[in-house]
Amino acid sequence: MARQGALPRNYNSQRAPRQERPLTTLGGRGPAAPAQCAVTLGAAGKHGGGSRARLEGAAAEHDGGETGVQAGQGEGARALSKGREGLQAGEDKGAGGVLEGSGEVSRLLEPPIQVYGLEGRYATALYSAASKQKKLEQVEKELTRVWSLLKDPKLSSVVMNPHTKGSVKQKAVNDALAKEKMSPITVNLMNLLAENGRLRYTPGIVSAFGKIMSAFRGEVVCTVTTAQPLDEANLTELKSTLNGFLAKGEVLKLETKTDPSILGGMIVNIGEKYVDMSTRSKIQKLTKIMRESV
Repeated sequence: MARQGALPRNYNSQRAPRQERPLTTLGGRGPAAPAQCAVTLGAAGKHGGGSRARLEGAAAEHDGGETGVQAGQGEGARALSKGREGLQAGEDKGAGGVLEGSGEVSRLLEPPIQVYGLEGRYATALYSAASKQKKLEQVEKELTRVWSLLKDPKLSSVVMNPHTKGSVKQKAVNDALAKEKMSPITVNLMNLLAENGRLRYTPGIVSAFGKIMSAFRGEVVCTVTTAQPLDEANLTELKSTLNGFLAKGEVLKLETKTDPSILGGMIVNIGEKYVDMSTRSKIQKLTKIMRESV
């Protein structure tokens, strides 16, 4: 009598060999890739009982598959980057032509400083168009007025609403600008922004264009933040000191701000330089030194 759970004497421990799938690609076109061959070999090793083949197959599957994925991601990223660069270049050159009123691709004039981002590209195209027609100062004033108009709740509710159709936004902008009798360059800019769904970037474009115009006039923007407003004597002394850092032909454009949280002293931003001489900063540095020494 056979024990319970024991195998019959006539049981054959050798299984029938498993028939493997042809080494073809997933789409059935041509020979398999190295990673796919490795997977198949790994499966064959498993069913044949060979641990070495199984391990080699798994390793090859991981290495080959990971390498293929990485290569594909790299190629895709490079292609996407090139596509974005081409799109941006086309948009920039096209914007230049539209703003000039030609509607054709136009070579942009280089601004005195580089401004970056989407806002910077439109501001650069605007500078090029206005410079060619000698209307830089006029366009600068009109942009300030445009931004004031867009702050109107009634107009803003239309042009800043992402659900409003572009044609409706364009008509609303045109109606507002027609009453102001603005130059064709400014009108073309706002129409282009409406068509491309970029009206929400108007504040940034106005700011970027302002930076270009400041550089065009040789202005060096300097922002000084103090805990309390400066009196006339201190303000005069500050201007005299800052003018000493300017190169020949540069003009100081000073902006003062107050921030009680800095406790005392001042923070100076001039050009690309930043100097923090505030009491708050000194206390923070002293606190850090004391903690490190403990």
